Amino acid sequence: GLMFWSVAEPMYHFTSPPWGEAQTAEAARLAMGVTFFHWGFHAWGLYGLMALALAYFAYNKGLPLTVRSTFYPLLGERIHGRAGDLIDTLAAVATLFGLATSLGLGVAQVAAGMNVLVDTPTTTTFQVILIAAITGLAVISVVAGLDKGVKRLSQFNMALAALFLLFILIVGPTVFILSGLTQSVGFYIQNLPELSLWTETFRDTNWQGSWTVFYWAWWISWSPFVGMFIARVSKGRTVREFILGVMIVPTLLSLVWLAAFGGAALNLEVTGAVDLVAAVNADVATALFAMLDGFPLSAVTSLIGIVLVVVFFVTSSDSGSLVVDHLTSGGKLDSPKPQRVFWAIMEGVIAAVLLIGGGLTTLQTAAIATGLPFAIILLFIVWALYVGFRRELVALDAVRQHAEAVTLRDEFDEHLTDRLPVAPTKAPPAASSEAATPDRPTS
Repeated sequence: GLMFWSVAEPMYHFTSPPWGEAQTAEAARLAMGVTFFHWGFHAWGLYGLMALALAYFAYNKGLPLTVRSTFYPLLGERIHGRAGDLIDTLAAVATLFGLATSLGLGVAQVAAGMNVLVDTPTTTTFQVILIAAITGLAVISVVAGLDKGVKRLSQFNMALAALFLLFILIVGPTVFILSGLTQSVGFYIQNLPELSLWTETFRDTNWQGSWTVFYWAWWISWSPFVGMFIARVSKGRTVREFILGVMIVPTLLSLVWLAAFGGAALNLEVTGAVDLVAAVNADVATALFAMLDGFPLSAVTSLIGIVLVVVFFVTSSDSGSLVVDHLTSGGKLDSPKPQRVFWAIMEGVIAAVLLIGGGLTTLQTAAIATGLPFAIILLFIVWALYVGFRRELVALDAVRQHAEAVTLRDEFDEHLTDRLPVAPTKAPPAASSEAATPDRPTS
């Protein structure tokens, strides 16, 4: 998502802001602020909610690490029946379609990048072929296993992404990017309440339907997937440590990435170095590569961009198939590899069908359609977490009161013992007048 939208979204909002005049300094400020809003605390709040519920009920209550377990305070043992099956099914479907949406966007971007580099077509047929290739790589990664597959690919990709980010920060308008990051964070924090509650009530527009609603649905559909992984690496943390870690660190990293690529794109557009508005309007998938044309080594960096997108989606598909397999097998961590291969192939099939059925618009609609039912699940999870925490507080209060009562009783007993009269000790018997001899010892 960051690879696809980090350049395209700020340019969209710059030319078509939610309010105000387009292509002005105010529009640029608003463009970065709204982009931060879509990729900031709201996304990680949803992921954190799902992860906190999974981790709490799995590690503190000894339940399976599945979404159904989060409903235990509300449903009790019924989570092991059809109600639990329905909850895990909705989570699996949301994850599948969320991954398919991301895979469809990524394939469109890979096709656009390859068109820039080697003049390959960008047709739907070619994109479906790319989906098949990426899915094949994901299957190989699945067969290789977590340690040899996802782990090594993820480490390679994160290192490459860090170098890519540093390249833009150093070669691009460094001062402009860092100043823009500071100002955009300030705008985001200042306007966060208003943006969060803004609903276009007094305007005859549907700007939010194409942007904010789509993003919220996308994050919701990814929440079982991301939540599962966050929960699995968070055992032993306090709730406070967990929430601060999930909400602050990934958000800051996302904002730095958006400020670097979005800020560089806005600078190129404002200075007239590259006509990014025309590129985005022609094909949104080309936005990143059009921006890279404004800097040295554009062929090399475009190739790096393509590799990053491909490997990100190989690891996402592999990890996603692991989570879906985990959900559909009742929480088993050692399910057969053919089962994970099946789900990896299904993700590619769904993405291909959605692309053939209508491209980007269909992908967005699918994310919204599957995100809505799971949004209801998340609301119940909030309630379940509240009930679970409340019961734990009551239990802790009972333990504390018992401990205090025991302590008071012990103190009272000690105090009472101190005040009791001491019984006189018996006088020792008088010593014998006869001296003790070796053959007649005294007793």
